[in-house]
Amino acid sequence: MSELKVLNSYTRQKEVFKPITPGHVGLYVCGPTVSGESHLGHARPYVTFDVIYRYLMHLGYKVRYVRNITDAGHFEEEGREAEDKIAKKAVLEKLEPMELVQKYTNLFHWGMKQLNNLDPSIEPTATGHIVEQIEMIKKIIEEGYAYEINGSVYFDVKKYAEGYPYGKLSGRVMDDLLETTRELEGQDEKRNKQDFALWKAAPEEHIMRWVSPWGEGFPGWHIECSAMSTKYLGSEFDIHGGGMDLQFPHHESEIAQSTICNKHVPARYWLHNNMITINGRKMGKSYNNVIKLTELFSGDHPLLEKAYTGPTIRFFILQTHYRSTLDFSNEALQASEKGLKRLWEAYEVLGKLDVSGLKAEAGDAALDEKITKLLLELDEFMNDDFNTAKVLANMFELVPVINSIKDKHIAPNALSAGTMELLQKYFKTYIEDILALNGDVEKEDGKLEGVIGLLIEIRKEAKARKDYATSDKIRQQLQQLGILLKDEKDGGMSYSYS
Repeated sequence: MSELKVLNSYTRQKEVFKPITPGHVGLYVCGPTVSGESHLGHARPYVTFDVIYRYLMHLGYKVRYVRNITDAGHFEEEGREAEDKIAKKAVLEKLEPMELVQKYTNLFHWGMKQLNNLDPSIEPTATGHIVEQIEMIKKIIEEGYAYEINGSVYFDVKKYAEGYPYGKLSGRVMDDLLETTRELEGQDEKRNKQDFALWKAAPEEHIMRWVSPWGEGFPGWHIECSAMSTKYLGSEFDIHGGGMDLQFPHHESEIAQSTICNKHVPARYWLHNNMITINGRKMGKSYNNVIKLTELFSGDHPLLEKAYTGPTIRFFILQTHYRSTLDFSNEALQASEKGLKRLWEAYEVLGKLDVSGLKAEAGDAALDEKITKLLLELDEFMNDDFNTAKVLANMFELVPVINSIKDKHIAPNALSAGTMELLQKYFKTYIEDILALNGDVEKEDGKLEGVIGLLIEIRKEAKARKDYATSDKIRQQLQQLGILLKDEKDGGMSYSYS
């Protein structure tokens, strides 16, 4: 089997993966800011790195996967007005900030379970590591790469760039940074426009605040990941992952901070997934074009014709290589649902085939060789920067063969016993263990479907005679059983499982 190669964003080269400690992998992925619900755009990095996590374990590595929760505001100077997202949202929802944090953390965890994502090994929170962040800031000041003004501490990017390649990850150069930095609140107190906050003095109205050597305040966005990755994975670890939109300023700033504190770039390999777009535009809250995970799983969104299951969303994401853009459409989700159903049904057929009486020699040597090649290529594709798109393409080439064996168009003894066992083994390993496409695939029991259809008809009749009490009762009781009804624009109704 070939060696695992990854496209390292830091060097822009495909490199053979060699962990720092043989047999062990340290993986850090930037987690969510829990000031609101996670959406489809958020699902892509977590599905991507879940597959990477699973595949590394499949290769026999002991993996420590650290994924943080940002719950200490989200101070972001670059690109928007400085604000504490969590405190602002807490006021809007009339909640204590940590109550809001818990609400959206719970929703995030629920969404990850729907998508079949494994829990990380450690899930640290920014608020739980204020001490570590303060200590790191103190060290950066001692090294001469940060300065304090009016209770805030800023990283001196200009000085750092004199000795280190600031902008190497994102491909930006200092002159461009000077030209593109926007005039934002608090910029005038910094020495240089491109400097970023390590610590911000808290104004009186700021709810989330901590005592520090520079006065009461709160940490900058970038320092939290540097502090937590260092604590749980060491001063140098193997893989740092996240969305491509985090390359600048977040990961670029992480590299600068950690390099000053720990004397080297924090991660050996930087992996970045590309964006999910809608009509060619990045999905994001700032563009007001997001589809929340709760909306995906309920179908309650104008762009959705129905609800979709977690495995369908996962399949949709994995059909495209993680470094390529993925454009959303309702049609694409419908195609994913059909494709996953076809793949899953073939897998179920495969599990029922009896291979005990097959001979060592195949009846059709050419077919036997072709299938063995398609199967062995699955590992080759995964070892080529985790190419799940090619893995799925090969698996779909095998689906007609499996169905032909079931329908007796291909005799079972056309394949050797070894190849049939390999076929069963590889499908199980990839569908369940690596790609994790198992779960609530769209397969409803006929009788249950009939009962739900009957209840929908009764509800329609109730609504027609304006008996809204009965109509609402049917909807509510079905919802308690995990069945969500959706009223369609044409007056019809559809349902899905929650």
